[in-house]
Amino acid sequence: MKKIFIFSIVLVAFCFSLTVEGWTQPVRLGAVINLTGPASTWGQYHAKGITDYVRHVNEVKGGVGGRKLELTVVDHAFKPPEGVKLVKKFCEEKMDMITTWDAGTSIMIKPIIQEHKIPTIVFSTFQGILAPPVDYIYLPFGSYVMDSHAVLEYIKAIHKGKDAPKVGLLTYNTTFGKSIHDPSKDYAGKHGINIVGIEEFPMATIDISTEVLRLKGKGAEYISVQMLPEAVIRALTAADRVDFKGPIFGTWTITDADFFKLGKGLIRDRLFMSFCGTLPGDKIWGMELMDSLIKKYKSVDKYDTSYWEGVVVGMIMERAVHRASGLFKTINAENINKALETFKDEDFGGLVPKITYTKDKHEGSNVTRIVQVHEDTTYTPMTDYFSPGKGAIKVLRTPKR
Repeated sequence: MKKIFIFSIVLVAFCFSLTVEGWTQPVRLGAVINLTGPASTWGQYHAKGITDYVRHVNEVKGGVGGRKLELTVVDHAFKPPEGVKLVKKFCEEKMDMITTWDAGTSIMIKPIIQEHKIPTIVFSTFQGILAPPVDYIYLPFGSYVMDSHAVLEYIKAIHKGKDAPKVGLLTYNTTFGKSIHDPSKDYAGKHGINIVGIEEFPMATIDISTEVLRLKGKGAEYISVQMLPEAVIRALTAADRVDFKGPIFGTWTITDADFFKLGKGLIRDRLFMSFCGTLPGDKIWGMELMDSLIKKYKSVDKYDTSYWEGVVVGMIMERAVHRASGLFKTINAENINKALETFKDEDFGGLVPKITYTKDKHEGSNVTRIVQVHEDTTYTPMTDYFSPGKGAIKVLRTPKR
């Protein structure tokens, strides 16, 4: 009898130790990011943002649901096949949640994450990522469709004269570059905007003066671009060479830390972008959080849009884990995914527009604003926040001509 009693105590203690271990196991997050190779400055700042935010959650909040967040960041060097291998490895290791960096990798890994049922937030906002089925893959905010529409809506609002504004598109000849073609043509056709030409070029092209000259020759008054920051420098240089005087617009991906070093004397007062994020000077608690992260961890010297997105993705991941803990008591990949699909006007302190996800809608929001890019790394809002195509746009400022 005594032996049975002792055995029972040992068994209970063993089971209790397993339960406690289950409570204290970290929530495992995996991030496949471009840390080397093309546009790696962009990726490095994304990694810094998400890393700093996860560190903040662990140090200040004690983790989520009594469990620390364990973030593993790996480099795929902007090579989608390598990205796919790393995501597959994360899935086999049973990560609770994943984030990926580029459109190519994110499209290719959809069958893998859907098989393993691991929710994935994507830094890229290429609309093709959300082609059906959308299960387990999410964008943090609006896609390049939203950005394309926002740029044209602003151009229409500021344009003077009775004739339709004449817009030229200047992009890479890649899937990323072409992502603004159809949305721009579609929106222009419905809203009285004249797309006078589309010029594409390979990513390795050094001088794009010929392409800009063609757009100028077709009467373009505005140019909308879709390219990485280093190519925007080439576009500004080309505009000077061919004496193109109009403003140049882009999606939110046109700047990074290196861009401002290279853009001295080129950016001037002619570059604008669609950007849905907070900016220094915004009186919101999200900006206060950004300031505190920068001051505390010192991984960046000052505000940067890439760092901003890293923080935003980290916040979304934390909120999903917290919601899973509250609703389902158990934190695992499947419950985190179910938690994401309960998001309704989720407020992230104004860092990003309120996010809503449903089972069929995995694009965080459709709200943005137009901002001007300055050489001193600052940005000036040109509009209030708006949802393109829905209601009147409030113009705060117009470009100098």
